[in-house]
Amino acid sequence: MKKFDPKQDGPLKDVRVLDLSRLVAGNMLTLFLADFGADVIKIEREGKGDDLRNWREADEPIYWKVYGRNKRSVVLDLKSGDGLSALKRLVRHSDVFVENFVPGGLEKMGLAPELLLEINPRLVIVRVSGWGQTGPYSHKPGFGTLVEAMSGFAFLNGYADKPPALPPLALADMIAGIYGAAGVLTALRVAEREGKGQVVDLSLFEPIFSFISSEALKYQLVGEPTIRSGNQSSHTAPRNVYICSDGKYVAMSGSMQSMALRIFDTIGRPDLKTHEKFCDNDARVRHKDELDQIIGAFIAGRTQQENLDVFEQAGVTVGPVCSVADLVDHPYVVGREAMVSLEDADLGHITAHNIIPRLGATPGGFRRPAPGLGEHTGEVLRELEQLDAIQASERSHV
Repeated sequence: MKKFDPKQDGPLKDVRVLDLSRLVAGNMLTLFLADFGADVIKIEREGKGDDLRNWREADEPIYWKVYGRNKRSVVLDLKSGDGLSALKRLVRHSDVFVENFVPGGLEKMGLAPELLLEINPRLVIVRVSGWGQTGPYSHKPGFGTLVEAMSGFAFLNGYADKPPALPPLALADMIAGIYGAAGVLTALRVAEREGKGQVVDLSLFEPIFSFISSEALKYQLVGEPTIRSGNQSSHTAPRNVYICSDGKYVAMSGSMQSMALRIFDTIGRPDLKTHEKFCDNDARVRHKDELDQIIGAFIAGRTQQENLDVFEQAGVTVGPVCSVADLVDHPYVVGREAMVSLEDADLGHITAHNIIPRLGATPGGFRRPAPGLGEHTGEVLRELEQLDAIQASERSHV
C-alpha cells in the first residue's frame, strides 16, 4: 500500500491552482495538475462542497476519494464580502483559476476575467462549460449526458437495431478535463515567456467531438452518417468481440492486411486469403457479418484462455474482455502498477488508478488523500497572510 507523503513534489510544485469547479471535468483537470505537484486549492461551499462528494457507492463518496486526491479544501462564502475578498487575495498569489459556472455566472459574482487579470496579469483562467463561452448555446447549462448525445457519439455507439447508447461513465467530462490540463500547461508556458495570462474557453462538446470528427469528413464525402454497428468497425474487418466456450469473451482486430491473413491461417482457413469476399479490407468490411460468423465459430469452440494462447502464439492481435474484478489481480495491471492501493482513514485503503502519464525524471506523487470539506481552510488562510506580508515587503523595496 502506498502512503501519502506531503513532502513529495513534482514538476508543477510551484504552480498554485484555485479550483472553483464542481463534478467531473474540472476535477479531472485539476487532478492531473495535482498529481504532478501543483497546489490545488478547492474552493467549496459550506455544508455542501463539491457535488462530486455526493456521488456515492456502498455509502462512500468513491468518486471524491479518487478524483479529490492531492488537493486541499477551503470553504469560502463567496456571497459575503469577506469570502470574496479572501478569494481575490488568493487570486493574487495563484497561477491558475478553474471554474465551471454557466457562462456569465463568474461575472455576476463580480469576478469577471478582466477583473481577475487586473488583480493578477499572469493568471490562467479556465472556463469549463457545456457549450463554450460563445455561440448560440452558450447560455445553456450543459451536462456531459447532453453533450455525449448531441456530439454524435451516442448515435455511433450501440447496435443498428437498438437505440443510441450513452457511455456508462462521464466520458465527455473526462476527455474535456484532459484537454483542459493540456490547455493550462500551454497557457502557463505563455505566461512564463510573456508574462501574460489568458482565458481558456473549454466546452465539453468540442473535446469529445474531436474524437469522432473524422465522421464529419466521411459525411462530406459519402453524404450519409455512419450507422451503429456494435463492436464492428465501419472501416476495418475483422474487428469484434467474440464469445468463448466458457462464456467469457475475447476482442480481436485485424486492422492490417498482414494481420487479417494471419488470422485466417490460425483458424485453419487459408482459403479465405484469396476469397473474393475476404481478400482485402474493403471486401471484408462489405462482408463483415459473414466473416464474424466464420471467426466466431472457431472461437466458440475454445475457452477464453485457449483462444488467447492459440492466437497469441500465432502473433494475432487478440485480448480478453475484462471486468474490473478481472483487472484487480491481472498480471499486466499488477506488473505495470496501473492500479495502486492508497491509505484511507475511513476504509483502510482504496484502490485507484496510478499517476499518468509516467515521467521518467520528474514523476508525480501521492501527497495527500482527498480532503474533508474545509479541512485546509485555516491552513490556507494563514499561508495567505504570510504571502500578503511577503508581497508587501517586496513592494516596499521597489
